[in-house]
Amino acid sequence: MLQLYVDQGFLSPYAMAVFVALSEKGLPFDVRTRDLGHGEQFEPAYREQSLTSRVPTLLDGAFSLSESSAIIEYLDEAYPATVRALPAALKARARARQLQAWLRSDLLALRNERSTETVFGRQAAAPLSEAARAAADKLIAVAEAVVPADGGELFGDWCVVDAELALLLKRLTADELPPRLAAYAERQWWRPSLADWRARQIR
Repeated sequence: MLQLYVDQGFLSPYAMAVFVALSEKGLPFDVRTRDLGHGEQFEPAYREQSLTSRVPTLLDGAFSLSESSAIIEYLDEAYPATVRALPAALKARARARQLQAWLRSDLLALRNERSTETVFGRQAAAPLSEAARAAADKLIAVAEAVVPADGGELFGDWCVVDAELALLLKRLTADELPPRLAAYAERQWWRPSLADWRARQIR
């Protein structure tokens, strides 16, 4: 059985992406946690598996891999008979990777001020600074350009970037989002895979 190491609090957006991808693909996997606050990710045995001493890390038999985008691509290639986490079509897959890379590398002010602790209800959403508001405006502009008019999945069929975009949009309150984007994020939020991730969080 595949083994997935995630953070103990189930707060990492990168661990969430792999967890959701595995769930949507229907692959059986065992979840194990690392207490990042107490440095369990630096224990020698885990470091040997992870290489980067981070979560998530996937174990597939004797093979181990960290970094969520690498794991997601590996799962699609290693288990081609399952539901894809990224689109099958070349250009759609390239666009999905573009969005995924951008969501992870930009919008720093928004991600700092509205952490996943805010998204998952552990702390209240504070008013945004000017820099975070500018990042939110950029996020909204991109989301409005890529989310279909009917609010459906980005590429027709679900892909992991739907979950990752929804998580970023959820850093904004419903009154900070256009209604179409709020509805899109909420619908993604209640997919069984994402609901399962949230249910595992330590309250």
